[in-house]
Amino acid sequence: MPVNDYECLIMLDTSKVAGDLPTAVQQVHAIYEKHHCEVLASRPWDERRLSYQIGNQKKALYYLTFFRSDGKTLDAVEHDFHLNESILRHMILKIEPKWAEKMLELAKDEHALALQAVVEDPNDDFGDFGGGRRDRDRGPRERSMAGSGKD
Repeated sequence: MPVNDYECLIMLDTSKVAGDLPTAVQQVHAIYEKHHCEVLASRPWDERRLSYQIGNQKKALYYLTFFRSDGKTLDAVEHDFHLNESILRHMILKIEPKWAEKMLELAKDEHALALQAVVEDPNDDFGDFGGGRRDRDRGPRERSMAGSGKD
């Protein structure tokens, strides 16, 4: 079976890994090693408040890993992630070969965390920053009345 590169985003339970992140990371790496996966990059990404609770958790530490493996080991890795109590959720994505080198370069760059900030371009065409309302800013009822002259 061919060997592929994968990206895995893991949501770690902050109450279980608080102050002891190296142990949690060691557990994640042990799972990869158990299933003969090669860890290419591994680092914390962000700690965030969750949109909805998972169990009784309101916050999670997002941890990003990149690894190399053949596809047949993914089920076993996911199974072991489910058994680990520190892991709330995880998502594994296959990296397209043409993007693998660039993604790994960014993953290994310690300053890449600055890239996650979303900055609005003041010159974009998506909104009226002058305070006026456009048709797309109106609700469905307001849109139906917009053309009737009752606006």
